Amino acid sequence: MLFRLTDRPVSACAFLVALMAASPVMANEYAPQIQRFVEQKIRPWLRDPAIVDALRKQNAEHAGLDQAGIESLDATWRSEAEQGDGPMIRDILSRPISKILVQRKAESGSRITEMFLMDDRGLNVGQSDITSDYWQGDEAKWQKTYQAGADAMFIDDIEFDDSTEMFQSQVSVSVADPETGKAIGAITVGLNIEQLE
Repeated sequence: MLFRLTDRPVSACAFLVALMAASPVMANEYAPQIQRFVEQKIRPWLRDPAIVDALRKQNAEHAGLDQAGIESLDATWRSEAEQGDGPMIRDILSRPISKILVQRKAESGSRITEMFLMDDRGLNVGQSDITSDYWQGDEAKWQKTYQAGADAMFIDDIEFDDSTEMFQSQVSVSVADPETGKAIGAITVGLNIEQLE
């Protein structure tokens, strides 16, 4: 179904997002679909030993890292991301866990737009695509999941991505250690909400 916002017709999804900008009450309109997708398509494989082992390994490696060290790593990553490449980016993208995330993204069709796994400090462990920063610990996607406990989920606002020309929302979920039941990291998944209808 098409609606008119101005002089051109738009899809029902675009119409909804335009209304959301004017009406905060509708900001979580897609939350039920997003939550259902996470429960059916994301959570089942978060106990994968490859994910758990990658988180355990990096958590151990970063146990002694102070804030200055975190910011130094993030600055290096940001510099490389601006250039589109660099040794740190190549290292992360070549990890087996990143290849798993790339595969999971591909298997979703066009529903998943990106995925990145974060450790207990909010640092990227693996990712399907290059992120603009390496440290997510100062952002809600990590603070409202890892810091909130093993069963936490945070659904972010819907935004229009100019580069992909898609309406997207990020959903973040804590990742628990199956042996202890405690959160050991978190994952953020970008979703094309038009494919969730």
